[in-house]
Amino acid sequence: MKNQTTVTKFILLGLSSDPQMQIFLFVVFLVIYLITLAGNIVIMVVIRADSHLHIPMYFFLFHLSFVDICYSSVTVPNTLRNFLAERKTISVNGCITQIFFFFLLVVTEAFILSAMAYDRYAAICDPLRYMERMSKGICVELVSGAWAISFLYALLNTVFTFKLHFCGPNQISHFSCELPPLLQLSCTETLTNQVVLLTSAVILGSISFLFSLISYILIISTILKIRSAESRCKAFSTCNSHLIVVVLFYLTAFFQYTKPSSVSSVVLDEMFSIQYSILTPMLNPIIYSLKNKDVKTAIGKMLGKFKFLR
Repeated sequence: MKNQTTVTKFILLGLSSDPQMQIFLFVVFLVIYLITLAGNIVIMVVIRADSHLHIPMYFFLFHLSFVDICYSSVTVPNTLRNFLAERKTISVNGCITQIFFFFLLVVTEAFILSAMAYDRYAAICDPLRYMERMSKGICVELVSGAWAISFLYALLNTVFTFKLHFCGPNQISHFSCELPPLLQLSCTETLTNQVVLLTSAVILGSISFLFSLISYILIISTILKIRSAESRCKAFSTCNSHLIVVVLFYLTAFFQYTKPSSVSSVVLDEMFSIQYSILTPMLNPIIYSLKNKDVKTAIGKMLGKFKFLR
Protein backbone atom coordinates (compact mmCIF):
# COMPACT_ATOMS: atom_id res chain seq x y z
CA MET A 1 0.00 0.00 0.00
CA LYS A 2 2.91 2.38 0.65
CA ASN A 3 4.05 2.21 -2.98
CA GLN A 4 0.55 2.80 -4.38
CA THR A 5 -0.67 6.23 -5.40
CA THR A 6 -3.70 7.52 -3.55
CA VAL A 7 -6.39 8.72 -5.94
CA THR A 8 -7.81 12.14 -5.00
CA LYS A 9 -9.95 12.68 -8.08
CA PHE A 10 -12.08 10.56 -10.37
CA ILE A 11 -12.58 11.07 -14.09
CA LEU A 12 -16.20 10.75 -15.22
CA LEU A 13 -16.12 9.38 -18.75
CA GLY A 14 -19.70 10.49 -19.33
CA LEU A 15 -22.00 9.53 -22.17
CA SER A 16 -19.71 10.38 -25.09
CA SER A 17 -16.16 11.49 -25.88
CA ASP A 18 -17.16 13.17 -29.16
CA PRO A 19 -17.04 17.01 -28.70
CA GLN A 20 -20.00 17.63 -31.02
CA MET A 21 -22.08 14.97 -29.30
CA GLN A 22 -21.18 16.48 -25.92
CA ILE A 23 -22.50 19.88 -27.02
CA PHE A 24 -25.70 18.22 -28.23
CA LEU A 25 -26.05 16.33 -24.92
CA PHE A 26 -25.36 19.57 -23.01
CA VAL A 27 -28.29 21.26 -24.78
CA VAL A 28 -30.58 18.24 -24.25
CA PHE A 29 -29.74 17.88 -20.55
CA LEU A 30 -30.00 21.65 -20.01
CA VAL A 31 -33.50 21.70 -21.54
CA ILE A 32 -34.52 18.71 -19.41
CA TYR A 33 -33.16 20.39 -16.28
CA LEU A 34 -34.92 23.70 -16.98
CA ILE A 35 -38.20 21.86 -17.65
CA THR A 36 -37.71 19.93 -14.39
CA LEU A 37 -37.15 23.12 -12.39
CA ALA A 38 -39.97 25.05 -14.06
CA GLY A 39 -42.49 22.19 -13.89
CA ASN A 40 -41.90 21.35 -10.25
CA ILE A 41 -41.78 25.00 -9.15
CA VAL A 42 -45.11 25.61 -10.92
CA ILE A 43 -46.63 22.60 -9.15
CA MET A 44 -45.41 23.88 -5.76
CA VAL A 45 -46.60 27.47 -6.38
CA VAL A 46 -50.02 26.32 -7.62
CA ILE A 47 -50.55 24.05 -4.60
CA ARG A 48 -49.57 26.84 -2.22
CA ALA A 49 -51.72 29.44 -3.99
CA ASP A 50 -54.95 27.44 -4.50
CA SER A 51 -56.81 26.70 -1.26
CA HIS A 52 -58.75 23.89 -2.99
CA LEU A 53 -55.49 21.95 -3.21
CA HIS A 54 -54.75 22.13 0.51
CA ILE A 55 -55.59 18.46 1.02
CA PRO A 56 -53.35 15.44 1.81
CA MET A 57 -52.97 14.32 -1.82
CA TYR A 58 -51.46 17.65 -2.86
CA PHE A 59 -49.49 17.98 0.38
CA PHE A 60 -47.53 14.91 -0.73
CA LEU A 61 -47.33 16.16 -4.32
CA PHE A 62 -45.84 19.44 -3.06
CA HIS A 63 -43.11 17.57 -1.20
CA LEU A 64 -42.56 15.22 -4.15
CA SER A 65 -41.92 18.25 -6.38
CA PHE A 66 -39.47 19.67 -3.84
CA VAL A 67 -37.61 16.34 -3.71
CA ASP A 68 -37.54 16.18 -7.52
CA ILE A 69 -35.91 19.62 -7.73
CA CYS A 70 -33.21 18.59 -5.24
CA TYR A 71 -32.93 15.10 -6.76
CA SER A 72 -32.26 16.44 -10.24
CA SER A 73 -29.88 19.11 -8.93
CA VAL A 74 -27.61 16.52 -7.33
CA THR A 75 -26.35 15.21 -10.68
CA VAL A 76 -27.43 17.39 -13.61
CA PRO A 77 -25.49 20.65 -12.93
CA ASN A 78 -22.19 18.77 -12.55
CA THR A 79 -23.02 16.70 -15.64
CA LEU A 80 -23.65 19.89 -17.62
CA ARG A 81 -20.31 21.31 -16.47
CA ASN A 82 -18.51 18.13 -17.52
CA PHE A 83 -20.01 18.24 -21.01
CA LEU A 84 -18.10 21.51 -21.59
CA ALA A 85 -14.95 20.72 -19.58
CA GLU A 86 -11.78 19.17 -20.94
CA ARG A 87 -11.07 17.32 -17.68
CA LYS A 88 -14.28 15.79 -16.37
CA THR A 89 -13.11 15.32 -12.82
CA ILE A 90 -14.70 15.15 -9.39
CA SER A 91 -12.89 14.81 -6.06
CA VAL A 92 -13.22 11.60 -4.04
CA ASN A 93 -15.02 13.44 -1.24
CA GLY A 94 -17.21 15.25 -3.79
CA CYS A 95 -18.11 11.92 -5.37
CA ILE A 96 -19.05 10.35 -2.03
CA THR A 97 -21.04 13.48 -1.09
CA GLN A 98 -22.95 13.23 -4.38
CA ILE A 99 -23.71 9.58 -3.61
CA PHE A 100 -24.95 10.51 -0.12
CA PHE A 101 -27.43 13.11 -1.40
CA PHE A 102 -28.46 10.85 -4.26
CA PHE A 103 -29.35 8.07 -1.81
CA LEU A 104 -31.04 10.55 0.54
CA LEU A 105 -33.32 11.90 -2.19
CA VAL A 106 -34.03 8.71 -4.13
CA VAL A 107 -35.21 6.88 -1.00
CA THR A 108 -37.21 9.92 0.16
CA GLU A 109 -38.94 9.93 -3.23
CA ALA A 110 -39.71 6.22 -2.93
CA PHE A 111 -41.35 6.60 0.49
CA ILE A 112 -43.28 9.72 -0.50
CA LEU A 113 -44.66 7.73 -3.44
CA SER A 114 -45.66 5.03 -0.93
CA ALA A 115 -47.37 7.65 1.24
CA MET A 116 -49.26 8.90 -1.84
CA ALA A 117 -50.39 5.33 -2.57
CA TYR A 118 -51.68 5.00 0.99
CA ASP A 119 -53.47 8.33 0.60
CA ARG A 120 -55.27 7.06 -2.53
CA TYR A 121 -56.12 3.82 -0.69
CA ALA A 122 -57.67 5.76 2.20
CA ALA A 123 -59.61 8.04 -0.17
CA ILE A 124 -61.06 5.24 -2.33
CA CYS A 125 -61.31 2.26 0.02
CA ASP A 126 -62.29 4.02 3.25
CA PRO A 127 -63.68 7.46 2.31
CA LEU A 128 -65.72 7.89 5.50
CA ARG A 129 -62.58 7.77 7.65
CA TYR A 130 -60.34 9.54 5.13
CA MET A 131 -59.79 12.74 7.11
CA GLU A 132 -59.13 10.70 10.25
CA ARG A 133 -56.61 8.46 8.49
CA MET A 134 -54.94 11.34 6.65
CA SER A 135 -54.97 14.12 9.22
CA LYS A 136 -52.39 16.87 8.93
CA GLY A 137 -50.35 15.35 11.76
CA ILE A 138 -50.22 11.94 10.08
CA CYS A 139 -49.21 13.50 6.74
CA VAL A 140 -46.36 15.40 8.41
CA GLU A 141 -45.25 12.23 10.20
CA LEU A 142 -45.21 10.26 6.94
CA VAL A 143 -43.07 12.88 5.16
CA SER A 144 -40.77 13.31 8.18
CA GLY A 145 -40.41 9.53 8.44
CA ALA A 146 -39.48 9.36 4.75
CA TRP A 147 -36.67 11.90 5.27
CA ALA A 148 -35.45 10.22 8.49
CA ILE A 149 -35.29 6.71 6.94
CA SER A 150 -33.59 8.09 3.85
CA PHE A 151 -30.98 9.92 5.92
CA LEU A 152 -30.10 6.74 7.82
CA TYR A 153 -29.94 4.75 4.56
CA ALA A 154 -27.67 7.32 2.90
CA LEU A 155 -25.46 7.59 5.97
CA LEU A 156 -25.18 3.80 6.32
CA ASN A 157 -24.07 3.33 2.71
CA THR A 158 -21.62 6.24 2.56
CA VAL A 159 -19.94 5.91 5.94
CA PHE A 160 -18.37 2.61 4.87
CA THR A 161 -17.21 4.20 1.62
CA PHE A 162 -14.87 6.56 3.49
CA LYS A 163 -12.94 3.49 4.67
CA LEU A 164 -12.12 2.44 1.09
CA HIS A 165 -8.77 3.19 -0.53
CA PHE A 166 -8.53 4.19 -4.19
CA CYS A 167 -5.15 3.80 -5.88
CA GLY A 168 -6.08 3.55 -9.55
CA PRO A 169 -7.57 3.35 -12.08
CA ASN A 170 -9.64 6.47 -11.43
CA GLN A 171 -12.02 6.45 -14.39
CA ILE A 172 -15.75 5.99 -13.79
CA SER A 173 -17.70 4.83 -16.84
CA HIS A 174 -20.65 7.00 -15.94
CA PHE A 175 -21.88 10.61 -16.14
CA SER A 176 -22.28 10.88 -12.35
CA CYS A 177 -21.08 9.21 -9.16
CA GLU A 178 -23.04 6.14 -8.16
CA LEU A 179 -21.96 3.56 -5.62
CA PRO A 180 -21.78 0.34 -7.74
CA PRO A 181 -19.27 1.78 -10.29
CA LEU A 182 -17.30 3.41 -7.46
CA LEU A 183 -16.87 0.13 -5.58
CA GLN A 184 -15.29 -1.43 -8.67
CA LEU A 185 -12.40 1.07 -8.43
CA SER A 186 -11.50 0.32 -4.81
CA CYS A 187 -8.11 -1.24 -4.03
CA THR A 188 -9.47 -2.59 -0.76
CA GLU A 189 -12.12 -5.21 -0.02
CA THR A 190 -15.66 -4.02 -0.81
CA LEU A 191 -17.65 -7.04 0.35
CA THR A 192 -19.03 -5.16 3.36
CA ASN A 193 -20.13 -2.26 1.14
CA GLN A 194 -21.78 -4.60 -1.35
CA VAL A 195 -23.61 -6.55 1.36
CA VAL A 196 -24.81 -3.34 3.06
CA LEU A 197 -25.90 -1.81 -0.27
CA LEU A 198 -27.73 -4.90 -1.51
CA THR A 199 -29.36 -5.70 1.84
CA SER A 200 -30.51 -2.15 2.57
CA ALA A 201 -31.69 -1.58 -1.02
CA VAL A 202 -33.70 -4.83 -1.05
CA ILE A 203 -35.23 -4.23 2.40
CA LEU A 204 -36.20 -0.58 1.94
CA GLY A 205 -37.05 -1.01 -1.73
CA SER A 206 -39.27 -4.00 -0.97
CA ILE A 207 -41.01 -2.22 1.93
CA SER A 208 -41.82 0.91 -0.09
CA PHE A 209 -42.73 -1.05 -3.22
CA LEU A 210 -44.92 -3.58 -1.40
CA PHE A 211 -46.63 -0.74 0.45
CA SER A 212 -47.55 0.83 -2.89
CA LEU A 213 -48.38 -2.53 -4.48
CA ILE A 214 -50.72 -3.65 -1.69
CA SER A 215 -52.40 -0.23 -1.67
CA TYR A 216 -53.09 -0.47 -5.40
CA ILE A 217 -54.29 -4.07 -5.22
CA LEU A 218 -56.88 -2.96 -2.65
CA ILE A 219 -57.69 0.16 -4.69
CA ILE A 220 -58.25 -1.79 -7.92
CA SER A 221 -60.27 -4.41 -6.05
CA THR A 222 -62.52 -1.67 -4.63
CA ILE A 223 -62.86 0.09 -8.00
CA LEU A 224 -63.89 -3.14 -9.76
CA LYS A 225 -66.73 -3.56 -7.25
CA ILE A 226 -68.25 -0.22 -8.27
CA ARG A 227 -71.23 -0.89 -10.52
CA SER A 228 -71.29 2.38 -12.44
CA ALA A 229 -68.72 2.54 -15.27
CA GLU A 230 -68.59 6.33 -14.93
CA SER A 231 -67.87 6.07 -11.19
CA ARG A 232 -65.16 3.47 -11.85
CA CYS A 233 -63.44 5.76 -14.37
CA LYS A 234 -63.70 8.71 -11.99
CA ALA A 235 -62.21 6.70 -9.11
CA PHE A 236 -59.36 5.36 -11.23
CA SER A 237 -58.58 8.80 -12.67
CA THR A 238 -57.66 10.02 -9.18
CA CYS A 239 -54.76 7.56 -8.95
CA ASN A 240 -53.64 6.66 -12.49
CA SER A 241 -51.10 9.51 -12.60
CA HIS A 242 -49.46 8.24 -9.44
CA LEU A 243 -49.48 4.67 -10.73
CA ILE A 244 -47.59 5.73 -13.89
CA VAL A 245 -44.95 7.54 -11.81
CA VAL A 246 -44.52 4.55 -9.46
CA VAL A 247 -44.03 2.09 -12.32
CA LEU A 248 -41.46 4.30 -14.11
CA PHE A 249 -39.50 4.94 -10.93
CA TYR A 250 -39.37 1.46 -9.41
CA LEU A 251 -38.71 -0.59 -12.56
CA THR A 252 -35.49 1.26 -13.38
CA ALA A 253 -34.14 2.13 -9.91
CA PHE A 254 -34.81 -1.26 -8.35
CA PHE A 255 -33.28 -3.17 -11.26
CA GLN A 256 -30.19 -0.93 -11.29
CA TYR A 257 -29.35 -1.55 -7.62
CA THR A 258 -30.30 -5.22 -7.28
CA LYS A 259 -29.14 -6.74 -10.58
CA PRO A 260 -26.14 -9.11 -10.50
CA SER A 261 -22.79 -7.67 -11.61
CA SER A 262 -22.69 -10.34 -14.35
CA VAL A 263 -25.44 -8.54 -16.28
CA SER A 264 -23.86 -5.11 -15.86
CA SER A 265 -23.53 -3.00 -19.00
CA VAL A 266 -22.26 0.59 -19.23
CA VAL A 267 -24.87 1.57 -21.81
CA LEU A 268 -27.68 -0.18 -19.92
CA ASP A 269 -26.60 1.32 -16.58
CA GLU A 270 -26.50 4.83 -18.03
CA MET A 271 -29.92 4.42 -19.67
CA PHE A 272 -31.48 3.31 -16.38
CA SER A 273 -29.71 6.10 -14.50
CA ILE A 274 -30.95 8.73 -16.94
CA GLN A 275 -34.49 7.41 -16.53
CA TYR A 276 -34.74 7.40 -12.73
CA SER A 277 -32.39 10.29 -11.88
CA ILE A 278 -33.00 12.79 -14.72
CA LEU A 279 -36.16 11.95 -16.68
CA THR A 280 -38.37 10.95 -13.73
CA PRO A 281 -38.07 14.35 -11.95
CA MET A 282 -38.99 16.02 -15.25
CA LEU A 283 -41.88 13.66 -16.06
CA ASN A 284 -43.51 13.81 -12.62
CA PRO A 285 -44.91 17.37 -12.91
CA ILE A 286 -45.87 16.78 -16.57
CA ILE A 287 -47.77 13.59 -15.72
CA TYR A 288 -49.50 15.11 -12.70
CA SER A 289 -50.44 18.33 -14.51
CA LEU A 290 -51.68 16.65 -17.70
CA LYS A 291 -53.52 13.79 -15.98
CA ASN A 292 -54.91 15.72 -13.03
CA LYS A 293 -57.99 17.87 -13.61
CA ASP A 294 -57.65 19.82 -10.33
CA VAL A 295 -54.04 20.78 -11.08
CA LYS A 296 -54.90 21.82 -14.64
CA THR A 297 -57.78 23.95 -13.35
CA ALA A 298 -55.54 25.57 -10.72
CA ILE A 299 -52.84 26.32 -13.31
CA GLY A 300 -55.50 27.81 -15.60
CA LYS A 301 -56.71 30.07 -12.79
CA MET A 302 -53.18 31.19 -12.00
CA LEU A 303 -52.46 31.98 -15.66
CA GLY A 304 -55.77 33.84 -15.87
CA LYS A 305 -54.83 36.02 -12.88
CA PHE A 306 -51.41 36.68 -14.38
CA LYS A 307 -52.94 37.84 -17.69
CA PHE A 308 -55.41 40.01 -15.81
CA LEU A 309 -52.58 41.70 -13.85
CA ARG A 310 -50.76 42.45 -17.08
